[in-house]
Amino acid sequence: MISNTVNFAPELHIPNGTFNIDFYINFGATEHFCLKNDDGSIHVAELDYEGAIFHVHETTMGSKSLEPNGAGGVTAIIGLFVPDVDAVMKKAIDAGAVEVNPPTDHDYGYRQGMFKDPFGHYWQIQKRIKV
Repeated sequence: MISNTVNFAPELHIPNGTFNIDFYINFGATEHFCLKNDDGSIHVAELDYEGAIFHVHETTMGSKSLEPNGAGGVTAIIGLFVPDVDAVMKKAIDAGAVEVNPPTDHDYGYRQGMFKDPFGHYWQIQKRIKV
């Protein structure tokens, strides 16, 4: 289905030779498709978390993109707005993520928590609590 709305769909890079992205499914994402290489490793997969579409893609020669662990650090932080920050953070930790910052209410009007997924991607889980 093609939509006429504008959406942001980050592409998260994973190491070549990755065979398992179950973390994202266990976290609650739905897989739309997964294209594999001849050896069964993942080339690219499209997933969504509660309607927020994202892709995981192996790093490729000639693409100037890097996955966080191979790059030696954070390449981007994925901000995800959700109705219940604490519940989503718990689900991520239970699925295998590492908590970076616990859910906290901030003076600028957001409740935010941050985790690192097994591939080194940082996710900022957030909700606006003040207008």
